[in-house]
Amino acid sequence: MQIAYITGEYPRATDTFIQREVFALRDRGVDVHTFSIRRTGDEHIVGPEQQSERDRTFYVLPISSLALVITHLGLLFQLPKHYLKALKLAWSTRQPGLSGIIYQLFYFAEAGIVAKQMRVRKLSHIHNHAPDSSGTVTMLAAEMGNFTFSVTLHGPYIFFSPERWHLEEKLKRSLFISCISHFARSQGMLFTPVDVWKRMHIVHCGVTPALFNLVSHTGIGCKLLYVGRLAATKGLPILLESLVVLKKTFPDLVLTVVGDGSDKILLQNMVEELKLQQAVEFVGYQSQTKVREYIQHTDIFVLPSFAEGIPVVLMEAMAAGVPVVSTRIAGISELVEHGVSGYLVPPGDVTSLASAITTLLVNDQLRTAFGVAGRTAVEKNFNLEKEAKHLHSVLTSVLTDETEVVRLSSHEESKIYATQNK
Repeated sequence: MQIAYITGEYPRATDTFIQREVFALRDRGVDVHTFSIRRTGDEHIVGPEQQSERDRTFYVLPISSLALVITHLGLLFQLPKHYLKALKLAWSTRQPGLSGIIYQLFYFAEAGIVAKQMRVRKLSHIHNHAPDSSGTVTMLAAEMGNFTFSVTLHGPYIFFSPERWHLEEKLKRSLFISCISHFARSQGMLFTPVDVWKRMHIVHCGVTPALFNLVSHTGIGCKLLYVGRLAATKGLPILLESLVVLKKTFPDLVLTVVGDGSDKILLQNMVEELKLQQAVEFVGYQSQTKVREYIQHTDIFVLPSFAEGIPVVLMEAMAAGVPVVSTRIAGISELVEHGVSGYLVPPGDVTSLASAITTLLVNDQLRTAFGVAGRTAVEKNFNLEKEAKHLHSVLTSVLTDETEVVRLSSHEESKIYATQNK
């Protein structure tokens, strides 16, 4: 099986779940060609995995004007019917206003590059992660080059402006839709006719539990860990405010922040304003190996985000037996069971966040119990090998017109897993 994978920027330090999915499919014999609209910046090359993927990825941009014109003229003469249909589709799915027309021209131009590259490599299917701008390029390229496409539906940001990105049109045209959670699937169902729902498959992001050793919890905890983008929407200001409260009881408490992002300066200034310089350590982007090391040496993992799909970093923490504190939003409750493998608090609530962290810091037995339960949950439902196996079966079935495997409920998912594991 040969397919292409495409997203706006690949590989990024923050999108390791896509890289792992690609690796897992390759391990199952799928020849995955990775495409990206933009070339990844050096700040994202934090390990050998990112470097090797960047070296083998095809980048749409930059491209010379002459090459762009030659590419589009070639497609127009080779596939005139599909080229004109793609042009019509681009016009009907443009965003409002003059700026919408200009952006759509760029997407249409990029789609031609993708369509040509698909023909050069003799590929007939492309899979898109995140159906926003790169999803538009994917849809137009598929029409222009006369091949099929599919998408992975993560959320949550695409659900904030589905009309802007014509999500319904993309989902209706997709050969199948891979949804990372029941929540994501339900949101996709909001924007599509009922007959599209059967093409929506739940394929979780996953991790390899064997890479993580269970953390041993003893005594009063003093280490907190956050891994992710440095963005206010991740709830980091709330976490910093909660530290002010927590430091009164736990003066030795330290928060390690792994990652980078647009709000780094804002957050560093906030640390100074709250006089938390001795309690917060910013360490920037780190390799996957280094992230695992940080997880293995923490007491509690905290992710107080306002908008998520199902964060892979929570899976990693749970795989290591680290109790997690996160927010009761989107699909997080499909991973974290409140009071069993972690605590889920209302987003934006400093008091609830500090209280949950306090409860875990003072009780090593509870941290251990949550850690064991978290590891079990990841092994059962968010194991990368199992999810890759399911995704491979979906790809095989839809690309060869075999009987589709559709997950409509947890009961049916269990039956599928049971059949696959026999």
